Amino acid sequence: MTPPPPGCASLGAPRARVPSPLARSELPLRLLLLLWTAAASQGHPKNGPRISAVWKGHAGQDHVDFGPAEPHTVLFHEPGSSSVWVGGRSKVYVFDFSKDRNTSMRTVNIGSTKGSCRDKQGCENYITLLEKQGEGLLVCGTNARRPSCWTLVNDTAELLGERRGYAPFSPDENSLVLFDGSEVYSTIRKQEYNGKIPRFRRIKGEIELYTSDTVMQNPQFIKATIVHQDQAYDDKIYYFFREDNPDKNPEAPLNVSRVAQLCRGDQGGESSLSVSKWNTFLKAMLVCSDATSNKNFNRLQDVFLLPDPNGQWRDTRVYGVFSNPWNYSAVCVYSLGDIDKVFRTSSLKGYHSDLPNPRPGKCLPDRQPIPTETFQVADSHPEVVQRVEPVGPLKTPLFHSKYHYQKVVVHRMHASNGETFHVLYLTTDKGTIHKVVESGKREHSLVFSILEIQPFRHPATIQAMSLDADRRKLYVNSQWEVSQVPLDLCEVYSGGCHGCLMARDPYCGWNQDRCVSIYSSPEPVLQSINPAEPHKGCPNPKPEQAPLQKVSLAQNSRYYLSCPMESRHATYSWRHENSVEQSCEPGHQSPNCILFIENLTDLQYGHYYCEAQEGSYLREAQHWELLREDGAVTSHLLGRARALATSLWLGVLPTLTLGLLVH
Repeated sequence: MTPPPPGCASLGAPRARVPSPLARSELPLRLLLLLWTAAASQGHPKNGPRISAVWKGHAGQDHVDFGPAEPHTVLFHEPGSSSVWVGGRSKVYVFDFSKDRNTSMRTVNIGSTKGSCRDKQGCENYITLLEKQGEGLLVCGTNARRPSCWTLVNDTAELLGERRGYAPFSPDENSLVLFDGSEVYSTIRKQEYNGKIPRFRRIKGEIELYTSDTVMQNPQFIKATIVHQDQAYDDKIYYFFREDNPDKNPEAPLNVSRVAQLCRGDQGGESSLSVSKWNTFLKAMLVCSDATSNKNFNRLQDVFLLPDPNGQWRDTRVYGVFSNPWNYSAVCVYSLGDIDKVFRTSSLKGYHSDLPNPRPGKCLPDRQPIPTETFQVADSHPEVVQRVEPVGPLKTPLFHSKYHYQKVVVHRMHASNGETFHVLYLTTDKGTIHKVVESGKREHSLVFSILEIQPFRHPATIQAMSLDADRRKLYVNSQWEVSQVPLDLCEVYSGGCHGCLMARDPYCGWNQDRCVSIYSSPEPVLQSINPAEPHKGCPNPKPEQAPLQKVSLAQNSRYYLSCPMESRHATYSWRHENSVEQSCEPGHQSPNCILFIENLTDLQYGHYYCEAQEGSYLREAQHWELLREDGAVTSHLLGRARALATSLWLGVLPTLTLGLLVH
C-alpha cells in the first residue's frame, strides 16, 4: 500500500485494528484537513507530464559517480559509441557504457602547467572543451588563467600549448566554440583584462575576422551552426544568442532573442575599418509568443537543430526553448528556410534609403570583398525589420508550460506503424527530464507530455545532456554522476494493456502481457492509433479491477483512505455506494487523493472505490471495504494514537504553511 502523506497515519494491512477517535478538543487534524484541501486546490495545469518516474537503471551499468563534486563540466559523446568523456577540474573522466556489463571509469589527469599562482581556484585547470580530432580528442581548459589545449590519445594527454580563444580564462564565462573542418570559430575573448566586449570570431582559417563592437549589446551566446547551402559560396554561419533590449521602456522585456547570419566565405572588407571584420553580419529577432493568451517568451535558453531526413537544408527544424520573467517556458519551432528568407528579403531597421548593391548580408562568389558602402550600411543598421516567426499557420509556440526548461534535444523516430514522431527531451531547473511527443504532421502537430524522468540517484541540476539516436540513449551528468537513460523506458508504465497504450509513448507497445519497447520485440506490437482514446485499441475493452482490501475499524473512528495519483492528467474520485465523497482534479499537488473521514458512523461502513477518469478512460485504482469492529480499545493504544497524531501534526504544519505561502 502507498505510504501515507505527512500528518496522517496509515490504514495498515488489511483487517488492521484502528484506535478510537481522538478527543474533540484536539484540533490539529481538522486544521490539517483544511490546509491539505487548500493545497490540493492549487497546482500545475494538465499540460505537465502525465507520469513521473525515477530511473533506477541496472546496478553498475547506468549510473557512475565522479567521486569528488565537479561544479563545472563539459560532456562529449560520439553517436554510436559506448564511450562518454566528461571534462572536470584538472581531469577528464572516460566512461565505457558497453552493453550487458558494468560501466568502467578511467581518469586522465590534466593539471595546470603554471608553477605558482595567487589563489587555489586560479591554479585549477577547468576543462571547458572536448572535441573529436583525428584519432584522439582535443582537450582545452582554463589552465590557471592561461587557456591551453592538449591532445588526448589512448588516455595519454600531450600539451599543445597556449591557445587563446579555445578556452575561457574562467569556467563561469559564457563561451561557444564551433569547428568546421580546418576552421574554428569562437566567442571567447583573447585578452583577460581588455577586449571584454563579446565578439564572434574566426580564430582559425584563411583570415581571422571578428564582429564589430556595436552590433550586439552584452550578448549571451547559445548555439552556432554551419549551413551548407545550394552554392558553396553561399554557405552560412548562423548563431543564436540573447542580448540586452535596446528599448529601455520600463514595460519592455530586458532581453531580446536573436539569430545572426554570417557568410562562411566572408573575406573581410576593402577599407582599414572593415578589413578585419565580418562584413556580412545581420541579426533578426526570434519571436516566441502566444497572442491568444497574451504570453511572451523573450529569453532564449537553448537551441537544437533537427536536420531534414531528405537532406533539404531549408527544412531543418530549429527548436528553441524560451522563458519569461516568471520562469515559465515555451518551445518554438522555426525552419532554416524561413530564417534564410528573412535575411535575404527584409529591409534594415532604421534605414530608410535605397539599399546598396550588393545588399547587406549577401554572400559574393569568387572570394570577392564586400564593398565599403555595403559594409557601412550593415554595420550601422545590423538588424533586419522582419522578425523570424515559428512555423505553422498560427505562428505560435509548439507548447508552453509552467515548468522552467533549460536544455532540449529532439529525436525523430518511427513508430511500429511507420508514423513519424518528434520526441523532445527537456531538462528542468529541478534536475528532471520531461519527455514530450510531437506528431510529425507539420501543419497540425499534436503535442503530448508523456513522462517526467528523474535520471540520477541523487537529485541534482543537470549540467549537460547528449542524445545518441543510434544507441537510443540519453547521456546526462550532474556535478556528482553520469547517467545513461534509455529513450524506450517502457517498464515505467503500469496498468496492463490500457496503461501501456494510454501512455501514448511511440517507443512502447503491448505484446504478450507486457509493455515492451518496439525495438526489442521480435514481432509487431500493439500501439495506440487513436491519440484521444488509445485504450480502445486493447483486446479487453475494460481495464482490470483493483484487488479488494479490507480493514476493521471501531465506530466513531477518524481515519483516511489514500489513492496514489499515477496519472497527473486524470481526475481521481473516491466513491462510496453511489455517492462521490472526494474528487481530486489534474494538477492536485499531493501524490495521493485523500479521503478523510472524521467520524465513522453506521452509514459510512462498506465499499469505497477510487476511480481515475481520463477522457473516456475509466479505471478502478483502489477498492476498500471498511468493516465494523466491536469492543473497547485500550487506553495504551489510544495514548499512542494521540502522541503519533500530535507529533505528525507538529512536523507537517511548517511544511504545509510554507507551501501555501509560496503558492
